Amino acid sequence: MSRQIIATVSAPKAIGPYSQAVRCGNTLYFSGQTPIDPATGALVAGDITAQARRVFENLKAVCEAAGSSFAQVARVGIYLTDLANFAAVNAVMKEYFAEPFPARSTIGVACLPMNAQVEVDMVLVFD
Repeated sequence: MSRQIIATVSAPKAIGPYSQAVRCGNTLYFSGQTPIDPATGALVAGDITAQARRVFENLKAVCEAAGSSFAQVARVGIYLTDLANFAAVNAVMKEYFAEPFPARSTIGVACLPMNAQVEVDMVLVFD
């Protein structure tokens, strides 16, 4: 099966040896996005809500570069450095997704790149 690399300047460049997303057949695998401003390459200032919004905006940009939308996302993985932020991230996620919601896991982690508070990856399936 061939792989198609998805990349956009509207989301942060990869900070390691990986792609923003890879399409294999009708499935799109997103790398984790942290709250990096693609224009500056810096972590956004602000609380978990600001960081979560930046993460979902980054993912939305990659999604659009692939010719799709959040409506086709099948799975979301959320990584939080503080699980006390669970409700705040849920509220932000509801700004970007409508029912029926994708499957999801939320995992507490000790640390994320650039001291981000949140990272999100996704899997999307094209119709």
